[in-house]
Amino acid sequence: MAVPYRKIGIIREGKQPADRRVALTPTQCQEVLARFPDLDLTVQRSEVRAYTDAEYAAVGARLVDDLNDRELIIGVKEVPKDMLLPGKSYLFFSHTIKEQVHNRGLLQAILSKGIRLIDHELLTDPHGTRVLAFGYWAGVVGAYNGFRAWQLGHGGPELKAAHACHDLEELERHLHAYPLPKDLRIVLTGGGRVGKGAMGVLERAGVERIPPVEFLSTLNDGPVYTVLGSSDLYERTDGAPFDKEAFHRDPSGHRSRFLAYAQKAHMYLACHFWDPRGPKILSASDLQDPDIGLEVVADISCDIGGPIDCTLRSTTIASPFLGYDTRTRTEVLPGTPGSITVMSVDNLPCELPRDASDAFGRDLMERVLPHLAGKDDEGMIARATIAEDGHLTERFQYLGNYVKGD
Repeated sequence: MAVPYRKIGIIREGKQPADRRVALTPTQCQEVLARFPDLDLTVQRSEVRAYTDAEYAAVGARLVDDLNDRELIIGVKEVPKDMLLPGKSYLFFSHTIKEQVHNRGLLQAILSKGIRLIDHELLTDPHGTRVLAFGYWAGVVGAYNGFRAWQLGHGGPELKAAHACHDLEELERHLHAYPLPKDLRIVLTGGGRVGKGAMGVLERAGVERIPPVEFLSTLNDGPVYTVLGSSDLYERTDGAPFDKEAFHRDPSGHRSRFLAYAQKAHMYLACHFWDPRGPKILSASDLQDPDIGLEVVADISCDIGGPIDCTLRSTTIASPFLGYDTRTRTEVLPGTPGSITVMSVDNLPCELPRDASDAFGRDLMERVLPHLAGKDDEGMIARATIAEDGHLTERFQYLGNYVKGD
């Protein structure tokens, strides 16, 4: 295994559309050089980053155009095939472990060029918990976009797009200036990183959290939200008591209890992890229920063809909303009378690149870099290595047929 690394480079993101995030911010580069004096760190020049070359230069980071002398190259998103340097080690989100068809060519190129591929998604502590993720920021932007979708249908001060805000502080200023209706009711699924990001926005916007049972049974005199756990959201089809551990082992044999909440809510923020073996949460039939109250669905999890039938496709940062006609089950223009406004952007953290990069880079510096620049006694880097020396590592042999296109 090619660790420890001494010559590390931060790559210019090359995937299109451009991603403005970065693995380490200028201040973090400065800290890295102070904490790891034997490390040689360079930053490839970029015109698209949320942090400018001038900001890196101001803290003494060495800017380069060429990364050929680097041992390890760190990025955020997939590196385009024509930017891959043979024989190097790379660390980025490859999106290949689930055999994503659109990245088969990327993994083929990595193997043919003898590259060592380490994947951010696979970096875990000894207990198997991921140490790097952007999910929190997906929740933040997704919740804010939910309010933008609401504003689209109800008017009031226009909420500035998140990607046009300098940072989270500016985003929250715009949200605080928006007059939330006192009867607004929001239901949220998922309590992980994504859910916590969304909840933080709701709390700071002055939306009160109430228990699920209260959400169903009482009227509110101010904006409220509730968070549904798996026991609130699902029940067994055989009538037996719900068993959370059994459900997470195998979610088949269960059905959704979400319709009752959809009848009481105006907005749904979907922040859950969904197992394809499990039931739908909000079906097309549910959406045709005459008592449904939903006007906005912000599908932050964005599983196309998954548990929410009004999520017809991924939307984009530039055009984040679609309208869903519950009667015809088809897409219409957002804001069409009688439709539900759906937000299903699948790269939400890109809308707050400075904040998202700062949080991500902090975890990278504190929790991963010591393993890259020193002894990897815990095996963190080994566990996260998909390919090396032209071959798939033992743990990822199952990707063999995927690479071949079988």
